[in-house]
Amino acid sequence: MRKIKEASRLYLKMGLSIRAIARACNISASTAHDYVQKLKEKRTSYEEISALDEDELHKLLFPEPCRIRIKDKNLDYEYLEKEMLRKGVTLQLLYEEYEQVNPEGYGRSQFYKHYRDYIKTTKTTMRFNHKAGEKMWEDFSGDKPHYTDAQTGNEIETELFVSSVGVSSYIFACAVPNQKVENLVKSNIKAFEHYGGCCECIIIDNLKSGVTHACYYDPELNKTFAEMAQHYDVAVLPARVRKPKDKAKVENAVLQAQRRILAKLRNRKFFSIEELNEAIYEETENLNNRPMTNTGKSRYELFQEIDKPALKELPAERFIVCSWKKAKVHIDYHVELDKSYYSVSYTLIGQYVEIKYDWSVVKIYHKGKQAASHIRTYKKGVFTTDKNHMPNEHRHYLEWTPERIKNWGEKIGQDTKMMMESIMEIKRHPEHGFRGCLGIIRLAKTYSPERVENACKIALSVKAYSYRSIKSILAKRLDTVNVVEGEGRTVKAIEHRNIRGGDYYKNAGNDL
Repeated sequence: MRKIKEASRLYLKMGLSIRAIARACNISASTAHDYVQKLKEKRTSYEEISALDEDELHKLLFPEPCRIRIKDKNLDYEYLEKEMLRKGVTLQLLYEEYEQVNPEGYGRSQFYKHYRDYIKTTKTTMRFNHKAGEKMWEDFSGDKPHYTDAQTGNEIETELFVSSVGVSSYIFACAVPNQKVENLVKSNIKAFEHYGGCCECIIIDNLKSGVTHACYYDPELNKTFAEMAQHYDVAVLPARVRKPKDKAKVENAVLQAQRRILAKLRNRKFFSIEELNEAIYEETENLNNRPMTNTGKSRYELFQEIDKPALKELPAERFIVCSWKKAKVHIDYHVELDKSYYSVSYTLIGQYVEIKYDWSVVKIYHKGKQAASHIRTYKKGVFTTDKNHMPNEHRHYLEWTPERIKNWGEKIGQDTKMMMESIMEIKRHPEHGFRGCLGIIRLAKTYSPERVENACKIALSVKAYSYRSIKSILAKRLDTVNVVEGEGRTVKAIEHRNIRGGDYYKNAGNDL
């Protein structure tokens, strides 16, 4: 808070020293010294100063510096500013070029000083610390576009992806169903193709789909997003948490998209996300071609002039979006993906692997090296097994064997052991039944071993050889009814005073 007026009173009227003024006004001694020096230079009386308010007094003592002339000793500041935006250009290089043309001009220190003074006073929006084509900022808009389902008539909300590139702030926008990593990656690919090249780095907000773990010193990127960045040879720099200045470019781009795109489309009705994106693309082009007030040029013109030449070429092949998943190798040497199972070498039992998959192929990696590759199946419960992954005949090398599984089942009861034998027999390989058998063993912890044994007895009688059958019997308490050998199940009659029973109706018939 300014205290110039009080400091003036203490100096001019009270005659206090600089240190006393600093203590009285709660300001530093250097600030009090500056105030006193300015008062001495102006040679004004206290009566003149007392008639002014704080702002007027500040302007009197500290007037704003005059704007430097555009050309001074052949210095073309606009040219220098524009050249500094280009990749690889430094102030030292520009001075060397200036010196060759103007040997009698400014020395290096004066050249630097005049240029920096100009930068401090200019209001040109092109004044950034960013280099041409160096960075692409991206984020999702808080305001969301929507379209109408043609069949149900329901409004479906989508997400608006927005990116801004380089010095020109050239904008790209598109609607996607959600913020999942697949859509984030696809949006980046569309942005690269729209710009016709790649920047050196992407500045991304800490979205869960892009940044798995936000950390100032060591952020962890989503595996799929990181792989996309590697394919296009770009670096990913997550913005610091609660540091909006790190992504001011895209914050402004999102604001422009909300005002110039979504607001214009608010009264239009769309019946597909493709139709919505066509309209978004048209309005984005209008926004990019709109002249900016401070520069007199459009974003598109600045992009073509400054950013486009600095972009890297796109790779020959488009990135194929894949997903990743961590998994632990089960005792049946298979890993699970969407309720289907894929084999790896039995030597990896109990170890963690990474599964990379798309719509057609499943690849499994262990410590960065590919351990297996399979054609993807969409059938639930199906085992895809490579014979080379199976253990050899000397099963004593393995910790888990069919015999061990059956022995575990025998501890619960003979019917449980028979159920496990049946589960493993109907499978193509006994190991494929390990999961179901272990599931039955685990049920004995949730329910009692006696109930699991009764449930297995019932399941055996109806030849329902699966973990799901046992679980269903226990959940529905079907194991609590009597089981008669060879005759199936006999349910106990329920006794209650409001239930008449069969004898009542027999007697009632005799009374007629």
